Amino acid sequence: MKIYFLVFIIDIFVGYGYCKSSVEIGYQVTLGIPIAYSKDFVGRAFLINAEQMEPKFKVALSVEADEINEKYGCSIDVFLGEVKVWSSGHLSRFYTTEKCMLELTQNGDLQLKGIDQKVGWRSGTSSQDVKRLHLLRTGNLVLVDDMNLIKWQSFNFPTDIMLWGQRLSSETRLTSFPFNSTIFFSFEIQHNKIALYLNSGTFKYAYWEFTPPDKHNITYVQLTSKGLEVYNDLFKRTAQISSQNVEAVRFLALENSTGNFGLYYYSDDKGDFEASFQATNSTCDLPLACKAYGICTYSNSCSCIRTISREKGSLSDCSEEFPTSSLCVKNEVQMVELQDASSILRGASNDIKKNVSRDICANLCLMDECNCVAALYDSEEKECYLYGMVRGVKQVERGSKFRYMVKVPKGTGRSHGRSAGLKKWILVLVVVVDGVIILLVGGALGYYVYRRRKRITQGSSNDS
Repeated sequence: MKIYFLVFIIDIFVGYGYCKSSVEIGYQVTLGIPIAYSKDFVGRAFLINAEQMEPKFKVALSVEADEINEKYGCSIDVFLGEVKVWSSGHLSRFYTTEKCMLELTQNGDLQLKGIDQKVGWRSGTSSQDVKRLHLLRTGNLVLVDDMNLIKWQSFNFPTDIMLWGQRLSSETRLTSFPFNSTIFFSFEIQHNKIALYLNSGTFKYAYWEFTPPDKHNITYVQLTSKGLEVYNDLFKRTAQISSQNVEAVRFLALENSTGNFGLYYYSDDKGDFEASFQATNSTCDLPLACKAYGICTYSNSCSCIRTISREKGSLSDCSEEFPTSSLCVKNEVQMVELQDASSILRGASNDIKKNVSRDICANLCLMDECNCVAALYDSEEKECYLYGMVRGVKQVERGSKFRYMVKVPKGTGRSHGRSAGLKKWILVLVVVVDGVIILLVGGALGYYVYRRRKRITQGSSNDS
Protein backbone atom coordinates (compact mmCIF):
# COMPACT_ATOMS: atom_id res chain seq x y z
CA MET A 1 0.00 0.00 0.00
CA LYS A 2 1.43 3.36 -1.03
CA ILE A 3 0.95 6.30 1.32
CA TYR A 4 1.60 9.82 0.07
CA PHE A 5 1.88 12.68 2.53
CA LEU A 6 3.28 15.97 1.28
CA VAL A 7 3.98 18.83 3.66
CA PHE A 8 5.22 22.28 2.73
CA ILE A 9 6.25 24.90 5.32
CA ILE A 10 5.92 28.34 3.79
CA ASP A 11 7.11 31.51 5.48
CA ILE A 12 5.45 34.63 4.18
CA PHE A 13 7.38 37.88 3.70
CA VAL A 14 5.12 40.78 4.60
CA GLY A 15 6.15 44.40 5.15
CA TYR A 16 9.28 44.58 7.27
CA GLY A 17 9.95 40.92 7.94
CA TYR A 18 8.68 37.41 8.30
CA CYS A 19 5.15 37.31 9.66
CA LYS A 20 3.86 33.91 10.62
CA SER A 21 0.36 34.90 11.66
CA SER A 22 -1.08 36.62 8.56
CA VAL A 23 -0.92 37.03 4.77
CA GLU A 24 -1.77 40.12 2.71
CA ILE A 25 -4.15 40.64 -0.23
CA GLY A 26 -2.72 39.38 -3.48
CA TYR A 27 -1.29 36.26 -1.86
CA GLN A 28 -1.51 32.93 -3.74
CA VAL A 29 -0.33 29.38 -3.09
CA THR A 30 -0.93 26.27 -5.20
CA LEU A 31 -0.73 22.53 -4.56
CA GLY A 32 -0.42 20.07 -7.41
CA ILE A 33 -2.73 17.03 -7.50
CA PRO A 34 -1.66 13.58 -8.78
CA ILE A 35 -3.16 12.48 -12.07
CA ALA A 36 -3.90 8.97 -10.80
CA TYR A 37 -6.19 8.64 -7.79
CA SER A 38 -4.69 7.22 -4.58
CA LYS A 39 -6.94 6.69 -1.58
CA ASP A 40 -4.09 7.47 0.85
CA PHE A 41 -2.94 10.76 -0.63
CA VAL A 42 -2.68 13.80 1.65
CA GLY A 43 -0.95 17.01 0.60
CA ARG A 44 -0.66 20.13 2.75
CA ALA A 45 1.03 23.51 2.54
CA PHE A 46 1.27 25.13 5.99
CA LEU A 47 0.93 28.87 5.49
CA ILE A 48 0.39 30.53 8.85
CA ASN A 49 1.46 29.78 12.42
CA ALA A 50 0.00 31.44 15.52
CA GLU A 51 2.56 33.09 17.78
CA GLN A 52 2.29 30.79 20.78
CA MET A 53 3.83 27.78 22.50
CA GLU A 54 3.29 24.25 21.26
CA PRO A 55 0.85 22.85 20.47
CA LYS A 56 0.18 25.87 18.30
CA PHE A 57 -2.47 26.75 15.76
CA LYS A 58 -1.53 26.69 12.09
CA VAL A 59 -3.29 27.14 8.77
CA ALA A 60 -2.85 24.84 5.80
CA LEU A 61 -4.01 24.51 2.23
CA SER A 62 -4.95 20.83 1.96
CA VAL A 63 -5.58 18.23 -0.71
CA GLU A 64 -7.04 14.97 0.60
CA ALA A 65 -8.36 11.85 -1.08
CA ASP A 66 -12.07 11.15 -0.60
CA GLU A 67 -12.35 7.36 -0.60
CA ILE A 68 -16.12 7.32 -1.08
CA ASN A 69 -16.16 9.52 -4.18
CA GLU A 70 -12.62 8.62 -5.31
CA LYS A 71 -11.83 12.30 -5.83
CA TYR A 72 -9.50 14.86 -4.30
CA GLY A 73 -10.92 17.52 -2.00
CA CYS A 74 -9.37 20.99 -1.78
CA SER A 75 -9.77 22.97 1.46
CA ILE A 76 -8.27 25.51 3.81
CA ASP A 77 -7.86 24.04 7.30
CA VAL A 78 -6.91 25.14 10.80
CA PHE A 79 -4.94 22.73 13.00
CA LEU A 80 -4.16 22.69 16.71
CA GLY A 81 -1.08 20.53 16.86
CA GLU A 82 -2.14 17.51 14.77
CA VAL A 83 -5.90 17.98 15.33
CA LYS A 84 -7.94 19.56 12.54
CA VAL A 85 -10.18 22.05 14.36
CA TRP A 86 -11.76 23.83 11.37
CA SER A 87 -12.14 23.18 7.65
CA SER A 88 -13.76 25.04 4.78
CA GLY A 89 -14.83 21.64 3.42
CA HIS A 90 -16.61 20.41 6.53
CA LEU A 91 -20.19 20.69 5.20
CA SER A 92 -19.51 20.84 1.47
CA ARG A 93 -16.30 19.61 -0.13
CA PHE A 94 -14.70 21.22 -3.19
CA TYR A 95 -13.41 18.54 -5.57
CA THR A 96 -10.87 19.41 -8.21
CA THR A 97 -8.16 17.94 -10.46
CA GLU A 98 -4.62 18.98 -11.39
CA LYS A 99 -4.32 21.79 -8.86
CA CYS A 100 -5.72 23.34 -5.67
CA MET A 101 -5.07 27.06 -5.26
CA LEU A 102 -5.73 29.49 -2.39
CA GLU A 103 -5.91 33.19 -3.24
CA LEU A 104 -6.67 36.32 -1.24
CA THR A 105 -7.73 38.55 -4.11
CA GLN A 106 -6.94 42.24 -4.45
CA ASN A 107 -10.56 43.09 -3.66
CA GLY A 108 -10.43 41.10 -0.41
CA ASP A 109 -12.15 37.81 -1.25
CA LEU A 110 -10.54 34.60 0.04
CA GLN A 111 -11.01 31.89 -2.61
CA LEU A 112 -10.21 28.26 -3.34
CA LYS A 113 -9.78 27.55 -7.05
CA GLY A 114 -9.27 24.57 -9.31
CA ILE A 115 -8.44 24.25 -12.97
CA ASP A 116 -9.58 27.02 -15.34
CA GLN A 117 -9.85 29.38 -12.33
CA LYS A 118 -13.00 27.61 -11.18
CA VAL A 119 -13.95 28.92 -7.71
CA GLY A 120 -15.03 26.11 -5.40
CA TRP A 121 -15.24 28.05 -2.13
CA ARG A 122 -15.08 31.75 -1.15
CA SER A 123 -15.41 33.93 1.94
CA GLY A 124 -17.77 36.38 0.21
CA THR A 125 -15.89 39.45 1.45
CA SER A 126 -15.24 41.15 -1.88
CA SER A 127 -15.18 45.00 -1.67
CA GLN A 128 -15.28 45.04 2.14
CA ASP A 129 -11.82 46.66 2.50
CA VAL A 130 -10.19 43.38 3.60
CA LYS A 131 -6.41 43.72 3.81
CA ARG A 132 -5.15 40.45 5.27
CA LEU A 133 -5.89 36.94 6.48
CA HIS A 134 -4.91 36.60 10.13
CA LEU A 135 -4.77 33.71 12.61
CA LEU A 136 -5.59 34.68 16.19
CA ARG A 137 -4.11 32.95 19.22
CA THR A 138 -7.55 31.40 19.87
CA GLY A 139 -7.43 29.58 16.52
CA ASN A 140 -9.99 31.93 14.97
CA LEU A 141 -9.08 32.53 11.32
CA VAL A 142 -10.15 36.07 10.39
CA LEU A 143 -10.16 38.50 7.50
CA VAL A 144 -9.56 42.06 8.73
CA ASP A 145 -9.28 45.59 7.34
CA ASP A 146 -6.63 48.22 8.08
CA MET A 147 -8.31 48.96 11.44
CA ASN A 148 -8.21 45.26 12.37
CA LEU A 149 -12.01 45.11 12.19
CA ILE A 150 -13.16 41.57 11.46
CA LYS A 151 -15.02 41.13 8.17
CA TRP A 152 -15.16 37.34 8.22
CA GLN A 153 -14.18 34.70 10.80
CA SER A 154 -14.08 30.92 10.97
CA PHE A 155 -15.73 31.04 14.43
CA ASN A 156 -18.98 31.97 12.65
CA PHE A 157 -18.95 28.69 10.73
CA PRO A 158 -18.81 25.89 13.34
CA THR A 159 -17.71 22.41 12.29
CA ASP A 160 -17.37 19.50 14.76
CA ILE A 161 -15.07 21.35 17.20
CA MET A 162 -15.54 24.37 19.46
CA LEU A 163 -12.35 26.12 20.58
CA TRP A 164 -11.41 27.85 23.83
CA GLY A 165 -12.87 31.35 23.83
CA GLN A 166 -15.40 30.55 21.11
CA ARG A 167 -18.99 31.59 21.67
CA LEU A 168 -22.02 29.94 20.07
CA SER A 169 -25.45 31.52 20.21
CA SER A 170 -28.72 29.70 20.68
CA GLU A 171 -29.98 27.85 17.57
CA THR A 172 -26.46 27.00 16.34
CA ARG A 173 -24.86 23.57 16.23
CA LEU A 174 -21.80 21.42 15.67
CA THR A 175 -22.05 18.54 13.21
CA SER A 176 -20.05 15.38 12.59
CA PHE A 177 -20.37 12.73 9.92
CA PRO A 178 -19.60 9.02 10.39
CA PHE A 179 -17.52 7.59 7.55
CA ASN A 180 -19.52 6.08 4.69
CA SER A 181 -22.93 6.81 6.23
CA THR A 182 -26.01 8.89 5.47
CA ILE A 183 -26.44 9.44 9.22
CA PHE A 184 -24.88 12.42 11.00
CA PHE A 185 -24.64 13.70 14.58
CA SER A 186 -25.37 17.20 15.83
CA PHE A 187 -24.55 19.04 19.07
CA GLU A 188 -27.24 21.73 19.29
CA ILE A 189 -27.64 24.79 21.48
CA GLN A 190 -31.35 25.43 21.85
CA HIS A 191 -33.35 27.98 23.79
CA ASN A 192 -34.05 25.63 26.70
CA LYS A 193 -31.37 22.91 26.48
CA ILE A 194 -28.20 21.56 24.91
CA ALA A 195 -28.73 18.23 23.17
CA LEU A 196 -27.08 15.56 21.04
CA TYR A 197 -29.06 14.32 18.05
CA LEU A 198 -28.88 11.48 15.57
CA ASN A 199 -30.04 12.70 12.15
CA SER A 200 -31.08 10.66 9.13
CA GLY A 201 -33.09 12.25 6.34
CA THR A 202 -36.20 13.75 7.92
CA PHE A 203 -35.70 11.78 11.16
CA LYS A 204 -34.08 13.43 14.17
CA TYR A 205 -33.69 11.80 17.59
CA ALA A 206 -32.12 13.10 20.80
CA TYR A 207 -29.89 10.76 22.83
CA TRP A 208 -28.38 13.14 25.43
CA GLU A 209 -29.59 16.40 26.98
CA PHE A 210 -28.37 19.09 29.38
CA THR A 211 -30.94 21.49 30.83
CA PRO A 212 -30.01 24.57 32.92
CA PRO A 213 -31.44 24.58 36.46
CA ASP A 214 -34.65 26.47 37.26
CA LYS A 215 -35.63 26.42 33.58
CA HIS A 216 -33.27 29.27 32.65
CA ASN A 217 -33.22 30.07 28.95
CA ILE A 218 -30.03 29.81 26.90
CA THR A 219 -28.85 32.81 24.87
CA TYR A 220 -25.31 31.60 24.19
CA VAL A 221 -22.59 29.26 25.44
CA GLN A 222 -18.86 29.90 25.71
CA LEU A 223 -15.95 27.50 26.12
CA THR A 224 -13.57 28.48 28.91
CA SER A 225 -10.58 26.83 30.59
CA LYS A 226 -12.93 25.17 33.09
CA GLY A 227 -15.66 23.97 30.77
CA LEU A 228 -18.68 25.02 28.73
CA GLU A 229 -20.47 27.96 30.35
CA VAL A 230 -24.16 28.67 29.71
CA TYR A 231 -25.56 32.24 29.70
CA ASN A 232 -29.09 33.64 29.67
CA ASP A 233 -30.44 36.74 27.92
CA LEU A 234 -29.20 38.91 30.83
CA PHE A 235 -25.63 37.71 30.10
CA LYS A 236 -25.66 35.89 33.43
CA ARG A 237 -23.98 32.50 33.71
CA THR A 238 -26.64 30.02 34.76
CA ALA A 239 -24.89 26.66 34.34
CA GLN A 240 -21.66 24.97 33.37
CA ILE A 241 -20.60 21.62 31.96
CA SER A 242 -17.36 21.30 33.89
CA SER A 243 -14.04 19.70 33.08
CA GLN A 244 -13.02 16.96 35.51
CA ASN A 245 -9.31 17.81 35.23
CA VAL A 246 -7.25 20.75 36.51
CA GLU A 247 -5.58 21.36 33.13
CA ALA A 248 -7.15 24.03 30.95
CA VAL A 249 -9.72 22.94 28.38
CA ARG A 250 -8.51 23.55 24.82
CA PHE A 251 -11.50 22.43 22.78
CA LEU A 252 -14.88 20.66 22.74
CA ALA A 253 -15.28 17.96 20.09
CA LEU A 254 -18.23 16.01 18.69
CA GLU A 255 -16.81 12.62 17.69
CA ASN A 256 -17.66 11.50 14.17
CA SER A 257 -17.59 7.77 14.87
CA THR A 258 -19.61 7.50 18.10
CA GLY A 259 -21.59 10.74 18.42
CA ASN A 260 -20.18 11.30 21.92
CA PHE A 261 -18.88 14.75 22.81
CA GLY A 262 -16.08 15.66 25.15
CA LEU A 263 -13.91 18.41 26.61
CA TYR A 264 -10.19 18.02 25.81
CA TYR A 265 -6.98 19.29 27.43
CA TYR A 266 -3.36 18.91 26.35
CA SER A 267 -1.33 16.39 28.33
CA ASP A 268 2.35 17.36 28.42
CA ASP A 269 3.25 13.87 29.70
CA LYS A 270 1.59 12.08 26.77
CA GLY A 271 2.16 14.82 24.22
CA ASP A 272 -1.45 14.49 23.09
CA PHE A 273 -4.97 15.66 23.85
CA GLU A 274 -6.97 13.79 26.50
CA ALA A 275 -10.67 13.93 27.42
CA SER A 276 -11.47 15.60 30.75
CA PHE A 277 -15.23 15.12 30.32
CA GLN A 278 -17.45 13.00 28.08
CA ALA A 279 -21.22 13.15 27.73
CA THR A 280 -21.50 9.42 28.30
CA ASN A 281 -19.04 6.76 29.38
CA SER A 282 -21.34 3.86 28.55
CA THR A 283 -21.16 2.24 25.13
CA CYS A 284 -24.86 1.36 25.25
CA ASP A 285 -25.82 5.03 25.60
CA LEU A 286 -24.37 5.84 22.17
CA PRO A 287 -26.77 5.66 19.21
CA LEU A 288 -24.56 3.67 16.83
CA ALA A 289 -23.08 1.30 19.39
CA CYS A 290 -24.58 -1.56 17.39
CA LYS A 291 -25.64 -2.08 13.79
CA ALA A 292 -29.23 -1.69 12.62
CA TYR A 293 -31.45 -4.26 14.34
CA GLY A 294 -28.75 -4.84 16.96
CA ILE A 295 -29.18 -4.56 20.72
CA CYS A 296 -26.53 -3.41 23.23
CA THR A 297 -26.36 -5.79 26.20
CA TYR A 298 -25.38 -5.37 29.87
CA SER A 299 -21.81 -6.37 28.98
CA ASN A 300 -21.58 -3.43 26.51
CA SER A 301 -21.46 -5.87 23.61
CA CYS A 302 -23.83 -6.22 20.68
CA SER A 303 -26.34 -8.96 20.07
CA CYS A 304 -28.99 -9.22 17.39
CA ILE A 305 -32.72 -8.80 17.54
CA ARG A 306 -33.24 -12.43 16.63
CA THR A 307 -36.16 -13.04 14.32
CA ILE A 308 -37.28 -16.18 12.51
CA SER A 309 -39.29 -15.94 9.31
CA ARG A 310 -41.07 -18.92 7.79
CA GLU A 311 -40.36 -17.57 4.30
CA LYS A 312 -36.79 -16.26 4.78
CA GLY A 313 -35.38 -18.41 7.53
CA SER A 314 -33.11 -16.81 10.11
CA LEU A 315 -32.68 -13.01 10.05
CA SER A 316 -30.35 -12.76 13.01
CA ASP A 317 -27.06 -11.50 11.54
CA CYS A 318 -27.89 -7.76 11.98
CA SER A 319 -26.43 -7.18 8.55
CA GLU A 320 -29.33 -5.19 7.19
CA GLU A 321 -32.74 -3.89 8.09
CA PHE A 322 -35.87 -5.46 6.67
CA PRO A 323 -36.43 -4.10 3.15
CA THR A 324 -38.58 -0.97 3.44
CA SER A 325 -40.95 -2.27 0.79
CA SER A 326 -41.75 -5.29 2.94
CA LEU A 327 -42.95 -3.02 5.78
CA CYS A 328 -45.11 -0.65 3.73
CA VAL A 329 -48.23 -2.79 3.42
CA LYS A 330 -50.24 -2.50 6.61
CA ASN A 331 -52.00 -5.84 6.34
CA GLU A 332 -48.76 -7.75 5.80
CA VAL A 333 -46.83 -6.59 8.89
CA GLN A 334 -47.11 -6.95 12.65
CA MET A 335 -45.56 -5.38 15.75
CA VAL A 336 -43.40 -7.67 17.89
CA GLU A 337 -42.40 -6.66 21.41
CA LEU A 338 -38.84 -7.28 22.57
CA GLN A 339 -38.49 -8.45 26.13
CA ASP A 340 -36.36 -6.27 28.48
CA ALA A 341 -35.42 -3.77 25.77
CA SER A 342 -35.64 -0.01 25.33
CA SER A 343 -34.14 2.72 23.13
CA ILE A 344 -31.94 5.68 24.06
CA LEU A 345 -33.44 7.70 21.18
CA ARG A 346 -36.21 10.22 21.75
CA GLY A 347 -38.08 12.25 19.14
CA ALA A 348 -39.16 15.87 19.39
CA SER A 349 -41.66 16.60 22.17
CA ASN A 350 -44.42 17.39 19.68
CA ASP A 351 -43.97 13.92 18.14
CA ILE A 352 -44.76 12.11 21.42
CA LYS A 353 -48.21 10.54 21.50
CA LYS A 354 -49.64 11.02 25.01
CA ASN A 355 -52.35 9.24 26.99
CA VAL A 356 -52.45 6.18 24.76
CA SER A 357 -52.38 2.46 25.42
CA ARG A 358 -49.71 0.00 24.29
CA ASP A 359 -52.02 -1.41 21.62
CA ILE A 360 -52.80 2.04 20.26
CA CYS A 361 -49.05 2.80 20.20
CA ALA A 362 -48.43 -0.35 18.17
CA ASN A 363 -51.31 0.48 15.79
CA LEU A 364 -49.96 4.02 15.29
CA CYS A 365 -46.75 2.52 13.97
CA LEU A 366 -48.60 0.01 11.80
CA MET A 367 -50.74 2.78 10.28
CA ASP A 368 -47.67 4.93 9.58
CA GLU A 369 -46.64 2.29 7.06
CA CYS A 370 -43.23 3.10 5.48
CA ASN A 371 -42.22 5.87 7.93
CA CYS A 372 -42.38 3.84 11.15
CA VAL A 373 -40.35 0.69 11.79
CA ALA A 374 -40.37 0.61 15.61
CA ALA A 375 -42.17 2.06 18.62
CA LEU A 376 -41.42 2.60 22.31
CA TYR A 377 -44.20 2.68 24.89
CA ASP A 378 -43.80 4.16 28.38
CA SER A 379 -46.33 2.24 30.46
CA GLU A 380 -46.12 4.67 33.42
CA GLU A 381 -46.47 7.94 31.51
CA LYS A 382 -48.64 6.31 28.83
CA GLU A 383 -46.51 7.90 26.12
CA CYS A 384 -45.64 6.53 22.69
CA TYR A 385 -42.53 7.23 20.59
CA LEU A 386 -42.39 6.25 16.92
CA TYR A 387 -39.14 5.55 15.05
CA GLY A 388 -38.05 5.52 11.43
CA MET A 389 -34.99 3.39 12.25
CA VAL A 390 -34.08 0.55 14.61
CA ARG A 391 -31.07 2.11 16.36
CA GLY A 392 -30.00 2.83 19.93
CA VAL A 393 -31.67 -0.31 21.29
CA LYS A 394 -30.33 -1.44 24.66
CA GLN A 395 -31.06 -4.12 27.23
CA VAL A 396 -32.84 -2.92 30.38
CA GLU A 397 -33.75 -4.42 33.74
CA ARG A 398 -36.64 -6.86 33.83
CA GLY A 399 -39.84 -5.09 34.80
CA SER A 400 -38.87 -1.80 33.12
CA LYS A 401 -41.69 0.58 32.29
CA PHE A 402 -40.63 0.64 28.63
CA ARG A 403 -42.02 -1.65 25.95
CA TYR A 404 -40.01 -1.67 22.72
CA MET A 405 -41.73 -3.01 19.59
CA VAL A 406 -40.35 -3.68 16.11
CA LYS A 407 -42.35 -3.86 12.90
CA VAL A 408 -41.72 -7.12 11.02
CA PRO A 409 -43.37 -8.98 8.14
CA LYS A 410 -46.21 -11.26 9.18
CA GLY A 411 -45.06 -14.78 9.82
CA THR A 412 -42.02 -13.52 11.72
CA GLY A 413 -41.92 -14.67 15.34
CA ARG A 414 -39.62 -14.03 18.27
CA SER A 415 -37.93 -16.21 20.81
CA HIS A 416 -38.18 -13.68 23.61
CA GLY A 417 -40.91 -11.21 22.71
CA ARG A 418 -44.49 -10.85 23.81
CA SER A 419 -45.72 -12.82 20.80
CA ALA A 420 -43.39 -15.67 21.68
CA GLY A 421 -44.54 -15.51 25.29
CA LEU A 422 -48.14 -15.67 24.18
CA LYS A 423 -47.42 -18.61 21.91
CA LYS A 424 -45.51 -20.33 24.69
CA TRP A 425 -48.44 -19.80 27.08
CA ILE A 426 -50.87 -21.21 24.51
CA LEU A 427 -48.58 -24.20 23.98
CA VAL A 428 -48.45 -24.85 27.72
CA LEU A 429 -52.21 -24.51 27.93
CA VAL A 430 -52.69 -26.97 25.05
CA VAL A 431 -50.31 -29.46 26.65
CA VAL A 432 -52.09 -29.18 30.01
CA VAL A 433 -55.56 -29.53 28.49
CA ASP A 434 -54.46 -32.42 26.34
CA GLY A 435 -52.88 -34.05 29.38
CA VAL A 436 -56.06 -33.67 31.38
CA ILE A 437 -58.11 -35.13 28.53
CA ILE A 438 -55.71 -38.05 28.17
CA LEU A 439 -55.87 -38.69 31.90
CA LEU A 440 -59.66 -38.58 31.88
CA VAL A 441 -59.96 -40.85 28.85
CA GLY A 442 -57.29 -43.20 30.21
CA GLY A 443 -58.98 -43.26 33.62
CA ALA A 444 -62.37 -43.95 32.10
CA LEU A 445 -60.96 -46.72 29.94
CA GLY A 446 -59.15 -48.25 32.90
CA TYR A 447 -62.33 -48.09 34.99
CA TYR A 448 -64.30 -49.75 32.17
CA VAL A 449 -61.77 -52.61 31.90
CA TYR A 450 -61.75 -53.01 35.68
CA ARG A 451 -65.60 -53.20 35.90
CA ARG A 452 -65.80 -55.66 32.98
CA ARG A 453 -63.23 -58.02 34.53
CA LYS A 454 -65.05 -57.81 37.86
CA ARG A 455 -68.36 -58.84 36.25
CA ILE A 456 -66.69 -61.75 34.45
CA THR A 457 -65.12 -62.91 37.73
CA GLN A 458 -68.46 -62.67 39.57
CA GLY A 459 -70.28 -64.62 36.79
CA SER A 460 -67.75 -67.42 36.94
CA SER A 461 -68.25 -67.72 40.71
CA ASN A 462 -72.07 -68.01 40.38
CA ASP A 463 -71.80 -70.81 37.75
CA SER A 464 -69.70 -72.78 40.12
